[in-house]
Amino acid sequence: MRRRTPLAWFNLTYERRRLLTAIAGVSFAVLLMFMFRGFENALYDSQVQLLKLLNGDIVIVSSLKTNMFVPEQFARRRLYQAQAFAGVEGAYPLYTTTAFWKNPVTKRIRPLRVLAFNPQEPVLPLPGIIDNADQLKLPWTAVIDDRSRPEVGPTEAGIVTEIAEQQVRLVGSFRLGTDFASGNGNVVMSDQNFLRYFSVLGPDEDRRELNTVDIGLLQLAPNADPIAVAQALRQGLPQDVHVLTKAEFVQQERDYWRENTNIGFVFSLLTTMSFIVGIILVYQILYTDVAEHWAEYATLKAMGYTNFYLLRVVLQQAMFLAVIGFIPGCVISGMLYHVTASATGLLMQMTWGRAINLFIATLIMCLISGAIAVRKVQATDPAEVFGA
Repeated sequence: MRRRTPLAWFNLTYERRRLLTAIAGVSFAVLLMFMFRGFENALYDSQVQLLKLLNGDIVIVSSLKTNMFVPEQFARRRLYQAQAFAGVEGAYPLYTTTAFWKNPVTKRIRPLRVLAFNPQEPVLPLPGIIDNADQLKLPWTAVIDDRSRPEVGPTEAGIVTEIAEQQVRLVGSFRLGTDFASGNGNVVMSDQNFLRYFSVLGPDEDRRELNTVDIGLLQLAPNADPIAVAQALRQGLPQDVHVLTKAEFVQQERDYWRENTNIGFVFSLLTTMSFIVGIILVYQILYTDVAEHWAEYATLKAMGYTNFYLLRVVLQQAMFLAVIGFIPGCVISGMLYHVTASATGLLMQMTWGRAINLFIATLIMCLISGAIAVRKVQATDPAEVFGA
């Protein structure tokens, strides 16, 4: 059986130092694309991570509330009305606001997002919250997000500090993460403590009461269809509330940040620039290799090998570079994702789907470079080379 000579692989590995340089160039471009795309995805994912964790099949918000930033409430009686609809088994209010937190060590003030609800209701069923449900019933207590920014200070149980200029005692911690709405982190307290802290604010601030709700969560019977129940609620409840399934609520938040901010454009532009930088780097590498083997390629043409064969050889080199260079770029990006998530609290996730998409982008990047690099050889007349 006749064996073909792996010309592309031999060309690529003949100069080990050049091969390492080529791999480093591809890996650098991959790293840039991963980081820019990772930051974009992290900002979107972080915005909806809380919404995904909320324990409800249907969400009710004020008709004026377009995203989590908007501090609009609706009357709590709408939840009582919603409980009368077929398929609804439970209705839970969630209260949110922003309050200033004093770092117990440095005494610096930082804004945190406050989430409040009845600890006996499964509103946010995270381990640190469920385990401390009884402690949260005590006055002036709270649990804090241990993924809050370091400027917030220590998060151990027993810490006594201030929130909204009033004393608070931490009885535990939970794990969530930051986003644009939370800023530096999150604090969870009972609805009764929420009333203690925020119903006695000064004359220039809005007093909060439990009869106005920020987010309402509806739990449905196991056999109930969320889409059908949501449609019935839209028709039956007054127009001052907006009813969405949980999936629609998450998508609405994601769409808001994608369509109404410059986040997507900025990071897409940076990713595209990284792609172009990668094309230039790989082109320089492949073109140098082609130029050094110009006579050899011309000899192949004189022997009867077609331009398509030469193109295939160079494209094979490009594919080898894409595969070999992608691996270290992906590994290093994964480590940087972990470091960034620990430092910022953002939800930096390396998913298989995102990795495959960037691998395809890397492959296309290298193939484009190879196609450009081989053009000079394809246009060369072997007689001109040998005559020279």
